[in-house]
Amino acid sequence: MPLETVFSAANMLAMAGWLALLVAPRLRVVHWHLAGLAIPVLLAAVYAVLLAIHAPGAEGGFSSLAGVAALFRTEGVLLAGWVHYLAFDLFIGAWICRRGAAEGMNPWLVRLCLPPTFLAGPVGLLLFLGLRAAFVKEARA
Repeated sequence: MPLETVFSAANMLAMAGWLALLVAPRLRVVHWHLAGLAIPVLLAAVYAVLLAIHAPGAEGGFSSLAGVAALFRTEGVLLAGWVHYLAFDLFIGAWICRRGAAEGMNPWLVRLCLPPTFLAGPVGLLLFLGLRAAFVKEARA
């Protein structure tokens, strides 16, 4: 299968999970089963296959920035890296929804954290943790 096809399919799959989280962040089947498990597991399997096919023999490595740059010059390894981000960011987005629901956070505050998590994972996580801290502190007062 062409790498562009895998790229498009992985993006559409991840987007389906993100849209489901935005529409129903408190629905268990969405934040646990679909976006929290099924889609990340499928993306993880794609990641594993891409690495198995494209990483052997690729130049570079993880011991220096130059090595990582060389490694990601291999298109299949670059795609594996992208799929890695899609899987982990979605997994964290689902976790944010689960924690927010479990702690009784306003679902709109939870939704506010999802786009930054999708676009820049750690930034969205940081936003969620900050809002969660403010929400918990406010609830205790």
